[in-house]
Amino acid sequence: MAQESPKNSAAEIPVTSNGQLEDSHEHGFNRDLKRSLPVGLGLAETKITSHGFDSTKEGVVEAGPFPGSSASPKSSVISPSSAAASRLAGQGCDLIIPTGSRAQQKSGPVVLADEVKNPAMEKLELVRKWSLNTYKCTRQIISEKLGRGSRTVDLELEAQIDILRDNKKKYENVLKLAQTLSTQLFQMVHTQRQLGDAFADLSLKSLELHEEFGYNAETQKLLAKNGETLLGAINFFIASVNTLVNKTIEDTLLTVKQYESARIEYDAYRTDLEELNLGPRDANTLPKIEQSQQLFQVHKEKYDKMRNDVSIKLKFLEENKVKVLHNQLVLFHNAIAAYFAGNQKQLEQTLKQFHIKLKTPGADAPSWLEEQ
Repeated sequence: MAQESPKNSAAEIPVTSNGQLEDSHEHGFNRDLKRSLPVGLGLAETKITSHGFDSTKEGVVEAGPFPGSSASPKSSVISPSSAAASRLAGQGCDLIIPTGSRAQQKSGPVVLADEVKNPAMEKLELVRKWSLNTYKCTRQIISEKLGRGSRTVDLELEAQIDILRDNKKKYENVLKLAQTLSTQLFQMVHTQRQLGDAFADLSLKSLELHEEFGYNAETQKLLAKNGETLLGAINFFIASVNTLVNKTIEDTLLTVKQYESARIEYDAYRTDLEELNLGPRDANTLPKIEQSQQLFQVHKEKYDKMRNDVSIKLKFLEENKVKVLHNQLVLFHNAIAAYFAGNQKQLEQTLKQFHIKLKTPGADAPSWLEEQ
């Protein structure tokens, strides 16, 4: 002990069996402690506290900041004697942290929080799955176009879809021609109305041709009136066919597109599963085959569901199409026949039969048909 440095001498505190300091070493301990403490920290600011361990007490030195010093003091840790250290190791002790120290220790159980899900990682995973699915579908489409890949075909359903697309083109052509007829008829009705007004004005100003101008004025006005009635029936026909083509049929074709996308995905994952089944089966490939089998089953169920939806929609569309076109074709035929036959009563009766109302005659805008 005499050959050790002052710092090492102060590191050990000899104690008696009752836990009190020996009187013979008290002055020497204080002298060594002054040497080991940093400048600015004296024994006046150093207090000794005791904590009980069963029947004995061990001393722990707690150092406080030196008054008037702006610098943060450096704490000194005084280690107990070897006898105390052995008892501390078995029973534990409380450490007193210097008041000027920035570091703080908190006792208590350590709780590990659950791992927080990272939104960026979730988005990255979604992008990865989407990219992989897009790659598989693109490869399947290219293989089908090159004639290398196989595709699943429902002959009956594919035939119905082809007929629907062909009919849609034909209905669009009929719709375009009907709109052209409506525009031309409106121009003719507008011209007849203006011509009738001109004949009526001349009838009032030409006394010698009063009757002749008057007859022509009445004829042109009657033709204009009948033309407006026919124009209302044609516009009603156009509106109904437009709803059928651009809404009802288009909605069914949208379901058909979803069905075709599901079919491509189904064939893409089916091809992957077939390629894996043809390869070797070992510890590395078996998990891949199992995962591929699960993905294939998911897309197969989606494909079956979409095929069923398309079949139902095609059936309902056919029934609705027949009903709508039957009524509209009867209206169109009766209105055209009554107009060119000069049967005004039959023409008006046709509009009443289909609950068609016309706008007020004499307006500058065409008389559009409004469904009641």
